Amino acid sequence: MKSKRIISIFVIATGIFLSVNACKNDFLNVVPTDRVSDASILSDSSLFESYVINRYVGVRLTEKEAEGTPPGFGRGFEYALWSSLTDESIYNNDDNTWLVQRGQLAPENTGIAGTIWGRSYRGIRDVNYALSNLDKVPMSATQKNRLKGELKFLRAFRYQDLIRNYGGVVLMKDQVLELGQDLANADIYTKSSIKDCIDYVVAELDEASTLLPRDNGNNWQLGRATKGAALALKARLLLYAASPLYSSGNWQAAAKASKDVMDMGKYSLYTNGYDKLFLTAENNSEIIFERLYTQGARHVCLEISNAPNSYGGWGGNVPLQNMVDAYEMNNGKAITEPTSGYNSQDPYTNRDPRFYMTILYNNAGYRANTVQSYLPGGKDSKDGPSNWNTSKTGYYLKKFMNDNLPIDNPWDIAGTQPWIYFRYAEILLNYAEAQNEAVGPDQSVYDAVNAIRKRPSVNMPALQTGLTQAQMRDVIRRERQVELAFEEHRYYDVRRWKIANVTENVPAYGIEVVRNGNTLTYNKKEALTGRHFEEKHYFLPIPRAEIQASNGKLSQTSGY
Repeated sequence: MKSKRIISIFVIATGIFLSVNACKNDFLNVVPTDRVSDASILSDSSLFESYVINRYVGVRLTEKEAEGTPPGFGRGFEYALWSSLTDESIYNNDDNTWLVQRGQLAPENTGIAGTIWGRSYRGIRDVNYALSNLDKVPMSATQKNRLKGELKFLRAFRYQDLIRNYGGVVLMKDQVLELGQDLANADIYTKSSIKDCIDYVVAELDEASTLLPRDNGNNWQLGRATKGAALALKARLLLYAASPLYSSGNWQAAAKASKDVMDMGKYSLYTNGYDKLFLTAENNSEIIFERLYTQGARHVCLEISNAPNSYGGWGGNVPLQNMVDAYEMNNGKAITEPTSGYNSQDPYTNRDPRFYMTILYNNAGYRANTVQSYLPGGKDSKDGPSNWNTSKTGYYLKKFMNDNLPIDNPWDIAGTQPWIYFRYAEILLNYAEAQNEAVGPDQSVYDAVNAIRKRPSVNMPALQTGLTQAQMRDVIRRERQVELAFEEHRYYDVRRWKIANVTENVPAYGIEVVRNGNTLTYNKKEALTGRHFEEKHYFLPIPRAEIQASNGKLSQTSGY
């Protein structure tokens, strides 16, 4: 989450843990002027609230992880997206993603995924500090309850990130560990089971949901947690818990958790265009929880990061043919169905409208021009300008892009879109999946999926009636893949369903478009060689440095 306020107080609020207060010699007892002491923050309600707000962001822990803007709960907008670790896309210039795609992860080399463990526990430690001192701060009970709810939500979000990436992890609960404390021999490294971890986090979210406001009112720009955010996180966790990889919950509880969000009556699908859904948080009824960006705060802007090379873009997260093939025809039939009308030599005609709002392809209209990825001579091919940024797959990313923002020299102007962590369409899909697994494809399952498919600007045909539970399962999985494309769901979905051993072992395909006069020929090609997945890759390895810091007491993820 980032607003102008958060950026302005970030340095102040994080300075608390760096203050010097242990020196015994008078000449060393100098109070730093660039940070605030514990005592100051705990005696000033405004400073303490600013400290809490800053828990929505973090610190830069590795190269290419935020440029001038503190990272939030993930790397959204910062060079490689999490989609480029899946069959959705690859990152054109690697950015430490190819080793994940190729199954080369190791405790000594965690690539793009190397900061999740450290950032999460740092965030948990900061929250625990605030919770342990909340009662000391002079403020109203109402304000304290709000901050307590936020802190519990923030801690739960950090644990969610740990659980979905590592499985069972160490539960710190309310324990506060001081920076610099010798922990090598401390008995704090025992991992809890996945079930115990999820049960703990769900209980925290239950409490947070009773303390948080229904919305942020006129202060929506701050993007702080609400009751809906807590319930949405609970719904996602319980869906994961019931899934095959975790096997630590039940589908009925997952369906109820999503229904609780639906029954709030607060959220609805955005109706002003699927493509416009991702461009603004203001008056957006679909967004439940998001990170906000502002003009004038430098960070990596989506347009220059991902635009085609002839437009001055870097061609960053380039969609795979694997993802393109997931989009149905606009008659609701998969391209593999003989009666779908699909033509492999006219592959982009009459597809699901979401395809056109998500992916740029050869001859797609873009910024008063068209994309030309064909060879020879296409301006967005290797024959075009800045050819080191040419897409390796023949496609470019369109989703999230605001065509009214500049590509060339975007700094301090572009990058105003929110990064959405939870939106109502995910809740509907969570509900549909859980309800289908719990009782089969009843009418409520059809209603949830069809609401998404019939969204204005999409208007795909309603699902065929009479589907079996297994058929509906396949439909829901495809719908998640398409509706939530590039939103950091696919990586976790294929793992929790335990189908990653299939989807992540399919080659990373692209398309080669060859032009001969007025004739175009489309040939599938391998865009990134060596794609590989093993059983151990269902969870990430803990970085070796973390194991060593525990004096070998912290157990490594199985298989590494």
